[in-house]
Formats: sequence, C-alpha cells, structure tokens
Amino acid sequence: MKHGKKYADAAKRFDRDRLHEPVEALDLVKNLASAKFDETVEAVFRLGVDPRKADQMLRGTVSLPQGTGKSVRVAVFAQGDAARAAEEAGADVVGAEDLVARVEGGFMDFDVAIATPDLMGQVGKLGRALGPRGLMPNPKTGTVTPDVAKAVNEFKAGRVEYRTDRYGNVHVPLGKVSFSQAALVENYSAVLDELMRAKPAAAKGKYIKGVSLSSTMGPGVRIDPNRVKIDEHAGSTAG
Repeated sequence: MKHGKKYADAAKRFDRDRLHEPVEALDLVKNLASAKFDETVEAVFRLGVDPRKADQMLRGTVSLPQGTGKSVRVAVFAQGDAARAAEEAGADVVGAEDLVARVEGGFMDFDVAIATPDLMGQVGKLGRALGPRGLMPNPKTGTVTPDVAKAVNEFKAGRVEYRTDRYGNVHVPLGKVSFSQAALVENYSAVLDELMRAKPAAAKGKYIKGVSLSSTMGPGVRIDPNRVKIDEHAGSTAG
C-alpha cells in the first residue's frame, strides 16, 4: 500500500520497532496525526486464538464510556409498538417489509442494523447485502432484541461491535484524535477489559500477543504485549 508524504514524515518521527506503554502510545498517535479532519483512533488486538475454530471466535459489543466521537446512523427492522419505540429512541430509519425491500434495492445508509426477533425471518434474506459489511443483526451483539429502544440508545451512546477476523485480530475504534488523553485511555481500558472477559476457554498460551494503535491516516504505534493494562492508580502500566 502506497502512503502519502504526511504518513512518511510521521513514520520518521518515532521508532517504529519500539514497544510502548498504552498511555505513551496514545499520546504518540495523537501527536502524529496530521490530516485536516478529525481522525479516528483505532486499536488492533492480535489475539492468541485460532479463528478457524468456532469455539475460539470472538464476537460481541463493548460500550465506550467516552463514546466514539462520530454520529452513528441506526436502522431498525421492527413493526407496531417496537417500531414506535425505536423512533422515539432516535433511530434514523425504521421499517419492516418496506425497509427489507429498500435494503434489497441497495439502500445502505446506516452504520448499525437492529431487528426484533419476529422480523429475522425476513431480515435473514438480506445476508448477501448485510453480511459482508458486518451489519447483519445478531443476538450475540445485542442487535436482535425485543427491546430495540434500549439497543438504539446504547449504539447511539458509543456501543461498538467487535469480532475476530480470519487472522485472529480484533479492530476496535477508540474515539477521535481530538479526544483528551484521559478519554482515549478510558475507552482503551474498556475494550481491553471486554476482550479479557470474552477470552475463549479453548484459547491456549499467550492471549494478547500484540496491540497496535493508529489514527486513520497515521502509522501504527506498537504497545508492549506484556504491559497492555493501564494501572489507574499509579498512572503507569502493569503487565
């Protein structure tokens, strides 16, 4: 992949091979960001799992205490009282058969799709459209639920989905470059705690094998896998 001049300049401003503590890495990512827009800070966790095995696949959601910094467009497949509740909660698009038809016709202007269980028979037909984009509602991520209003509120407030890719990596946004260090640290800790909680029983050996942080247009900054946890009391990191 070819990178631009700003990326190259940023990459020269620090040691790419050095392993950092999380707080130091977040500071570096903020300082290295040079785009004219408010870049997203993303974390990539390389996990000691075998994603080819179903019992080692991770998929779920985590609430970022400080939010994502972006406006999240939510589509809800619901009817009747559930549809009204979704609208009142601030869903951007609500519908049943009509919304299924719109998506089949190419409408994809949303970041999260939520569905009531009774409509999954129809929503299931959208697998080819929603699946590749990671938008198919799923009970594991709380996006198939009778309480659509609660789900809408949570995703609007900063709940994000995560899942292992075929290499055993989990990509999660931590917020924006404009966030304070404290806000990014809080979101990072929430994601780390969730991944530790979700550790598959079948995963053997070292679980978190590597962590890399970057902004949308910036180079990756590596975190020492032995010091991924933030010690809130000392302001330093612990293994």
